[in-house]
Amino acid sequence: MIIRSNTWHLAVLLVATAQAAQPSAPSPVSAPLRDLPWGQLNFLHTTDTHGWHAGHLQEPSYTADWGDYVSFAQRLRERADDEGTDLLLIDTGDKVEGNGLYDASDPKGKYTLDIFKEQEIDVICSGNHELYKKSSSDDEYLKTVPNFHGNYLASNLDIFDPKTGDRVPLAPRYRKFTTKNQGIRVVAFGFLFDFTGNANNTVVEPVHKTIKQKWFQDAIHDREVDLFLVAGHVPLGSTEFDDIYKTIREVQWDTPIQFFGGHTHIRDYAKYDSKAYGLESGRYMETIGFMSIKGLSTGGKPKPRALGPELLALRAGPKFSRRYIDNNLYSFHHHTSLNSTTFSTPHGQNVSAMISSAREALNLSHKLGCAPADLWTNRAPYPSDSSIFSWLQEQVLPDTISNPVREEIPRLVLVNTGALRFDIFKGPFTIDTTYSVSPFTSGFRFVKDVPFSIAKQLLKILNREIPQLIEIPPYELAAKMPVSSQRSQQHPFVQQQQQQQQQQQRQSFELNHQLPLSSTGLKEEEEEEPDLVPGYTTTDAAGSDGDDTIHAPIKFYKVPNVIESRIDFPSSSSSSKDKPPEPETVDLVYVDFIERYVLVALKFLGTDFAKADTEVYLGGKRMTEVIKDWVRENWKGDC
Repeated sequence: MIIRSNTWHLAVLLVATAQAAQPSAPSPVSAPLRDLPWGQLNFLHTTDTHGWHAGHLQEPSYTADWGDYVSFAQRLRERADDEGTDLLLIDTGDKVEGNGLYDASDPKGKYTLDIFKEQEIDVICSGNHELYKKSSSDDEYLKTVPNFHGNYLASNLDIFDPKTGDRVPLAPRYRKFTTKNQGIRVVAFGFLFDFTGNANNTVVEPVHKTIKQKWFQDAIHDREVDLFLVAGHVPLGSTEFDDIYKTIREVQWDTPIQFFGGHTHIRDYAKYDSKAYGLESGRYMETIGFMSIKGLSTGGKPKPRALGPELLALRAGPKFSRRYIDNNLYSFHHHTSLNSTTFSTPHGQNVSAMISSAREALNLSHKLGCAPADLWTNRAPYPSDSSIFSWLQEQVLPDTISNPVREEIPRLVLVNTGALRFDIFKGPFTIDTTYSVSPFTSGFRFVKDVPFSIAKQLLKILNREIPQLIEIPPYELAAKMPVSSQRSQQHPFVQQQQQQQQQQQRQSFELNHQLPLSSTGLKEEEEEEPDLVPGYTTTDAAGSDGDDTIHAPIKFYKVPNVIESRIDFPSSSSSSKDKPPEPETVDLVYVDFIERYVLVALKFLGTDFAKADTEVYLGGKRMTEVIKDWVRENWKGDC
């Protein structure tokens, strides 16, 4: 059993300390908190956890692990039962790829599949990352789907059964159920955006086709429904959710609809109409999303005639509220009115112990080197000394990308920024850090003897500076911003939100999801509390009071889709003022994930290079191994 020590007391400004579930994690830092807007029907939402089920072991604001979340959910279920309300748990996919707890095991997911299933989730669906590899999608079908006993939904996702070869739904298309206490009749779906990068053992049916199918039309024509629940690994402002929303509204013009989204890694909230809202809850176990609804009809159980406040709520129509919970024990204690002695459940503690045991078995805390400074994906401009992409471009790639047989040939290297998933913090660089930064199995390929006059144009094309030449889907190549997406802002659902936010935006890289709070909802003397911890300061369709924790704002910076590193190019003599000569040809090296875009761009530029002209580079060595070896060699020493 892991003991959470010290005391805690309920207050707007927390002053106590608490030990995180994983022993190596720092204690969370005290901060002012907003309460949960508890309702008739309440939700906890996770998405894009990407294997971070041990929590963040170098960031105090996000140190709670999956076991703590199990305890948190159980305590809120107890509250719901005591008050006669309901709580549902939702997960919208991308559980895999992004952390050593998943990626360091052989096979991948050896431990996390068992850890994840310990949470009782009421509606769960797949993300795109479960589908990149045949092995991970087979795991979903053979292990994760059965683990959730009918709660896993796959409205537009099929798989070829690995035993029979038949094409079958990955999971049930939808489910209808009645909530435990209130008797709210719910019809739930589980969608994936129109993803095309999946392995060939799965089939993603486009959403606009799925919603025309008989089973979907039958489901939305059901008149014995109090709420439609659409869970999806789908951005809130997407065409896919637009199509689903409009199709339901054509049939049921006033039945409430609750959307839960994912994929873009942001805290986001959308209003579709007065009875339809959506929530997206960030990334990497940084955020537990909370959603509540009041004023729903309760047709699933016979009830006495509504009186007083209950009748007024029904007449007023549903009221939707949200909160983005920082994933740490301070927040969990506050929202459950418990403390370090009373909060954890035996089940939650057992799950935390499972995580500790898995981390030890994988040797994730083993130090490979010592990072001399913080390196950021989005919290520093590119290029700069603090950018992880500048570090990769200027140090790692020149030291590692070479072919002994062709070492005299200049190399032009292209890497998509999405290949690096997370920041590096000053201090120990561990095996776990390696997978957090670079979890993917992508290696390198190259094309010999590409004319430099052609190769030097690729960067602009891949970064869509010449957009007519190549179409790259949003979110495909670039490192994702943990703040608002331009695609969401521009969608008709949130145009009004965008217009309101334009008045608040500043001429800097402080994007609208990271603006300073203009109104915290706290008393004046509490608003003046100094030394707030930097973190999310979200402004969304409902305003700037969504975050549970009051933070100082952080600047986030956009980065390109792709960066370029030029290695062993000719240099000018020390006495010459002329530019160095350009090579006639280069070896064009790139991460294999972007190969299809590289080949299309080469074709647009008038060459006939094709897949047959490409070869494996570095003997198939993955980016993960390239970074790991560079750190061992260059960041030696104690820290």
